Amino acid sequence: MNFEKIEEAFGLLLENVQTIQNQLGTNFYDALIEQNAAYLGEAEDELIAKNNQRLRELNLTAEEWRRTFQFLFIKANQTEPMQHNHQFTPDSIGFLLTFLLDELVAGQTASVLEIGSGTGNLAQTILHHSQKQLDYLGVEVDDLLIDLSASMAEVMDSAISFVQGDAVRPQILKESQIIISDLPVGYYPNDAIAQRYQVASPGGHTYAHHLLMEQSLKYLAKDGYAIFLAPNDLLTSEQSPLLKAWLQDQASVVATIALPVNLFGNPNQAKSIFILQKKGDLTGPTFVYALQDLQNSEDLQDFVNNFKNWKAEHAF
Repeated sequence: MNFEKIEEAFGLLLENVQTIQNQLGTNFYDALIEQNAAYLGEAEDELIAKNNQRLRELNLTAEEWRRTFQFLFIKANQTEPMQHNHQFTPDSIGFLLTFLLDELVAGQTASVLEIGSGTGNLAQTILHHSQKQLDYLGVEVDDLLIDLSASMAEVMDSAISFVQGDAVRPQILKESQIIISDLPVGYYPNDAIAQRYQVASPGGHTYAHHLLMEQSLKYLAKDGYAIFLAPNDLLTSEQSPLLKAWLQDQASVVATIALPVNLFGNPNQAKSIFILQKKGDLTGPTFVYALQDLQNSEDLQDFVNNFKNWKAEHAF
């Protein structure tokens, strides 16, 4: 990866986006979508066209594009912050999820469904670093995010598909071997829809992340795995008895991996990784591990060794 090229690309992109923003009187993110369209087509503005030609000459790899867009989002977030559930998943967690996917999938190919794909950064991270050939589909409800993720994927010439939809509502989707979601945390506003679910709260709104977990397993292939980033209090929260009752009936907790709290801006927003399977004939102990520092190579290697040994011993 060439960080000098990334730095130059960032400067060119930023200048174009800010120019479009001023011309159209729009927000940073809509201007980025317009810039992506101009890069793929033809720009009437001389400065934008010149910068886009230089961007093409840089011949960035897909990963270099991803890093460039990532730095652009960090810059944008300083003046136009996205809501917490729309923030991209940190790379360190993305790499960890990629490792888990590669370990859990036996073959060389895998179908992946991401629920709440956001800006597409996690999807791109996994696609660029997985050792598997992935058929990847992201589902996202937000108009702006789906336009951002799709336009950036087109610039990167990325083999990822994105569809817009409320994942809590039934969707026509094929079963996938892997379900991934950095679960949006909060209450789902439509109680009538929520009441169709086993995890539904009998009074008041239901946790959206509970509903998405239940819905996700409907799209999970037999012997597939659902990998969720979920709040640390997932199994101890006010509505956890409803979730645990559903788990008892429908799913098995294959693994729980606690993440370092310092990865999250607010300790109350800290998450852990929960890996589920549909209820079946497989039985065995749950893999439980608490990661202390994702920057510590020894800690990471210890985790990798423990996970591989556990998988080999229990034939998962």
